[in-house]
Amino acid sequence: MKKKMSLLLTLMLIMGLLSGCGSSSSQNKEISLGLTAPMTGDYAEYGNAFKNAIELAIEKANSEGGINGKKLKLVVGDSKADPKEAANIAQKFVSDSSIQAVIGDFTSTAAFAGSPIYQKNGLVQLSPTSSHPDFTKGGNFIFRNISTQADEGPIVAKYAVNDLHKKKIAVIYINNDWGVVAKDNFIKGVQEAGGEVVDVEAYLPEQGKDFSAIITKIRDKNPDMLYLGCMYTDGALIAQQTRKMNFNIDLIGTASLYSDELLKLGGSAVEGFHMTCSFFPGDQRPEVQDFVKRYNEKYGKNPTMFAAQAYDAANMIIKALKEGATDRKSLRDKLAAIKDFPGVTGVTSFDENRNVKKQISKLVIKDGKYTPFTN
Repeated sequence: MKKKMSLLLTLMLIMGLLSGCGSSSSQNKEISLGLTAPMTGDYAEYGNAFKNAIELAIEKANSEGGINGKKLKLVVGDSKADPKEAANIAQKFVSDSSIQAVIGDFTSTAAFAGSPIYQKNGLVQLSPTSSHPDFTKGGNFIFRNISTQADEGPIVAKYAVNDLHKKKIAVIYINNDWGVVAKDNFIKGVQEAGGEVVDVEAYLPEQGKDFSAIITKIRDKNPDMLYLGCMYTDGALIAQQTRKMNFNIDLIGTASLYSDELLKLGGSAVEGFHMTCSFFPGDQRPEVQDFVKRYNEKYGKNPTMFAAQAYDAANMIIKALKEGATDRKSLRDKLAAIKDFPGVTGVTSFDENRNVKKQISKLVIKDGKYTPFTN
């Protein structure tokens, strides 16, 4: 009996070892990228645009042989744009040794929540859209692929004052990390351009969707333009409510509003809405048209700026892997060294603080479509 038990235990041990070897071999055939983004909730349109674009980049890389024969895969975490969820996802991602880099989060607030965890554990966090100027100050593993509000705010301000000749401007902004810096940099830009900010109104994300009291206050100040520091859902609601209150004021905002969902939700109320962006599907550069064609074929619609930002983020990480990054630390170093990357959102280089400069374009909604603005 003892001999039989000993033989059985030996066989079980051998099978366990073989199973472990097989599992390790399987894991070695894949390299994972993490995505932390709002896949559900008010900002789900942005998160799904991230996911679609990254999957397109991974699909292309895998069709070309992957990374030295290893296939790339995407591991998705739904942050819901909630800082607590984003921190929980960060803890899971840093504990998964197959994940070599993380893309996200969408909002600066959620991105900030994960940053200390990624930095402490030496895992790259590359946000396609966190434009708060302080984001990359979280450490040398923290990157962004978008201009900061310190860059974009003055451009939006000059668009309003110099190009559109608006002198008395009111502001509505969402009272979170991103909204505050967006508002501050826009106001500073307006004042430097010779305009006047006649009213500033904040709202909290959780306070509901009735903006009538804020709109009434602003209407009493008689501005000739209204700046919105918010995302597309709130932007569409504010536009609709101003029109219902017979307050037909011109609207302007940042790239945060650039989404097909703004057109769908806002309808005729967003006609004439002005905004900035770092990507436009009509750009005739070959890399842009190739991306637009493949995205359209796979998803049945044009990519947004947010899809484009995520696509470039994924492709820069893939470039770092192809150039010899073998672990999280070497990937960080290879990514930081990228210069003049020919992305669909423009030629991209990281500076010493892991920030980028993007060419910012001006759009206006005309006949229900986004159209490049011309003087």
